[in-house]
Amino acid sequence: MEINISNNINKIHEIQTEAISIGIFSDEDLINSSEITRKIDSDTIINLIKNDFQANIGQIIVLYNINNILAKRIILVGLGKKTKFSVDNYIRAEETLVKTCISHNISEYCSALIMRLDTNICKKTAIRNAVISIKNATYKYTETISEKENKKIRCFTIVTNEKDQEKIKNGADEGNYIANGISLSRKLADLPSNICTPSHIAKTAKELADEFDSISVNIMDYEQVYKLGMRAFISVAKGSKEPLKFIEIMYKSNKKNNKDPIVIIGKGITFDSGGISLKPSNSMHEMKYDMCGASTVIGLFKVIPQLKIDRDIIGLIPACENMPSGNSNKPGDVVSSMSGKTIEIINTDAEGRLILCDALTYAKKFNPDLVIDIATLTGACVIALGNVYTGLFSNNDEIAKKIIRAGKSSKDPVWRMPVDISYLDLLKSNFADLSNTGGASAGAITAACFLSEFAETYKWAHLDIAGTAWKKNNKGSTGRPIPLLVNFLIDINNGN
Repeated sequence: MEINISNNINKIHEIQTEAISIGIFSDEDLINSSEITRKIDSDTIINLIKNDFQANIGQIIVLYNINNILAKRIILVGLGKKTKFSVDNYIRAEETLVKTCISHNISEYCSALIMRLDTNICKKTAIRNAVISIKNATYKYTETISEKENKKIRCFTIVTNEKDQEKIKNGADEGNYIANGISLSRKLADLPSNICTPSHIAKTAKELADEFDSISVNIMDYEQVYKLGMRAFISVAKGSKEPLKFIEIMYKSNKKNNKDPIVIIGKGITFDSGGISLKPSNSMHEMKYDMCGASTVIGLFKVIPQLKIDRDIIGLIPACENMPSGNSNKPGDVVSSMSGKTIEIINTDAEGRLILCDALTYAKKFNPDLVIDIATLTGACVIALGNVYTGLFSNNDEIAKKIIRAGKSSKDPVWRMPVDISYLDLLKSNFADLSNTGGASAGAITAACFLSEFAETYKWAHLDIAGTAWKKNNKGSTGRPIPLLVNFLIDINNGN
């Protein structure tokens, strides 16, 4: 979707387009509320508006072929009471508008809704978040569908004034960058696992390096991973014929600073059968989404170069399948991790922490200022937080506060959970340094505590996205937590 900016708000009735939208407050004179409505000279239409349009939040009315207005349609969008109109309401109005345009087969339209925000509200941030929401609303998976729908928004123009034009353009550009990263992440996650293999993720990472000069990519295969001592990672991958990949993505900032890099790790299990500890069949098809941590990293690294983040950032993706075979891990096996710590495998379906622990150890080589890992790690996190909040675990209060703040500002919220040494008792083993599962109680917490044992030398945060990475109803990936991570990096970039 092409996004344009016009400062022609005072002559909006002269814009030739398929549709122009304006926002109407319920507590104002509807007919005299804008240049557009003042041009309406039909008593029939005026009476229709007065009788059938109360301008409640989300209410829409579409008018056709109005005299004195060059646009083919006018779309009036209800905004509710002016005193209660917020940025959230504005974003919802833009979402409602774009869905209306899609349902009416409108391929290009103009929106002046941004002009109804109060002058003391940061329009740059508002339009950035609105563009993300608009493009999310227009995302549709089509990669493996033979007959494509023709309903598609080709062009969206934001109508504003000359004073606000530059900041709105900057916000729209940022929103477009972020939305494109989210779309890439969603597409990868939605692909079936016979297409989105570890090799496919590696190929997509290489395409980022081709697209951006500031990005380089290193792909490691079995032999290199074996030499590094990543036996925990290998133990999961060996059950599948699909070869593992350890993907290293490096963003080099243009600006020189003395700050240590940030490392972001994404769990890349491209299909999780559970291994020998086999999952129930009724929802196993959803386990293609067990690589949403990896798709988050890929999508994020499409955004970072375009925002020109002033910090070296490294992405790590351990990617493989978790499959049952004669070579698979067995309950009771003991494996050695890259750190040297040994792990007893109680449940082969607790495999994500096995591949992440080696990535967390590998991250030490970069002397990181901070490491964040992202994983669809535990069903227990879904039970605890549902599909609204991502689970946040951290060994650093300051970092946790910054992530929580970024989640609030991006409408991609997290909820902090404990990482307490007391829970480590549940991970004790008689046959190894650690067990890979702590049993039924506090499952999300014990999983995070397991990871914390491999993140002792740096600031660390773990995001359990098992409940927020995809939707069961209206099935598909969400692209979370890319909005959160982008806002977090922007805040750090701005010294916050």
